[in-house]
Amino acid sequence: MARHLALIADIGGTNARFGLTDPAAEAPELLQPLALRNADFASLQQAAGHYLATVGVQPGRAAIALACPVAGDQIRLTNRAWSFNRGELQAALGLDDLVLLNDFGAIAHAVPALGEGDRVRLWGPARDALTGPVSVLGPGTGLGVAMLVGSPANGWHVVETEGGHVSFAPLGEEEQEIARWTSARHGRTSWERLLSGAGLATLDAVLRTTPGGRDPTVREPAEVVAAALGGHDVAARRALARFCAILGSVAGDIALVQGARTVMIAGGIVPRFVPFLRSSAFRERFLAKGRFAAYLEQVQVQVVTHAHPGLLGAAVALRMPARDGGA
Repeated sequence: MARHLALIADIGGTNARFGLTDPAAEAPELLQPLALRNADFASLQQAAGHYLATVGVQPGRAAIALACPVAGDQIRLTNRAWSFNRGELQAALGLDDLVLLNDFGAIAHAVPALGEGDRVRLWGPARDALTGPVSVLGPGTGLGVAMLVGSPANGWHVVETEGGHVSFAPLGEEEQEIARWTSARHGRTSWERLLSGAGLATLDAVLRTTPGGRDPTVREPAEVVAAALGGHDVAARRALARFCAILGSVAGDIALVQGARTVMIAGGIVPRFVPFLRSSAFRERFLAKGRFAAYLEQVQVQVVTHAHPGLLGAAVALRMPARDGGA
C-alpha cells in the first residue's frame, strides 16, 4: 500500500493536480503527477479518491494546496463550488496527518527548491542566490499572491495572502473604461477580475465592444492567447498587451508593499507567452512608480516555468514543522 508515501495536491479553480512524494527522501520529489478537471468531480474528496485508486496507493499523510484561505475547519474554494470539513476529509481519505495550505503559499514554499531550469530571469540584476523578501504572484483561474521572507542561510518563511482581491487602480482612459465595464457587472473591479483567465477574456471582450453596440461573445482565455500569439488578431494582441501592462503595474505595487528584492511570477497563464511579456509594457509599468523607479530597477523579476510548482511546494511543506491548526 506504500504507506510511507504521502499524497500531495494543488487544487485550483479549474484543475486538481495530484502526486505522491516520499517525505523521508533526501530532497523533495514528485512521483506520478496527474492533473484532473474539477468539472469532472463533485468534490475534492471524490477527485482525491479517484487519483489514489488510479495509482493504487493508500498514503498516511497528505499536503493539499488550495486556491482559497485555509483558516479554520470549514474550507470553501474561492473560484469553485467545492467545500469540505478538514477532519472529515482526513478521515475519508484514511490519513493520519493532513496539511492544508494556500495554493500560492505552496508556490512560495517551492521557490527556494527551484532549479535553474525551472525559472526564467526577465529583468533586474543577476544574483548567485535567491534574495528576499520575495513576492510571489501569478494569474490562473484567479490571481494568487504570497510572500517569502528569510534567506538561504537562515531559512525561509511563507506569508500567505489574499492580495489578488485588492481594488484595481486604472491608468489612462482605456483602463478606466475597462474598470467601469467590470464594476457595472460585479460591483467593483479587483486585480483578479482582470489578471486571471476570466480577466483576460474580459479584457478581450471589453476591447472588442463597439460604442453603443452589444457586448461581444466572450472568448476562452486560451483562444485569446493563441490568437494574440498568432499575430493576425489585432483585438487579441491588444487584450494580451493590456493584460501584460496591468500585470506590470500590479507586480510593481506588490513589490513596493512587500519590500521585495525578487518577484516571482507563476500561475498557469504567463509561462505560455514569456517572449510576448518581455516585449510588452510590463517593464515600463513595473517601474512607473515615480521616485521609486530606481528602487524597482534593483528588483529581480523571474517567471516560474516548473510544470508543477504547487505540488513541489506541497512536498516541501510536508517536511516542515507542523503549523498551528494543522496547516
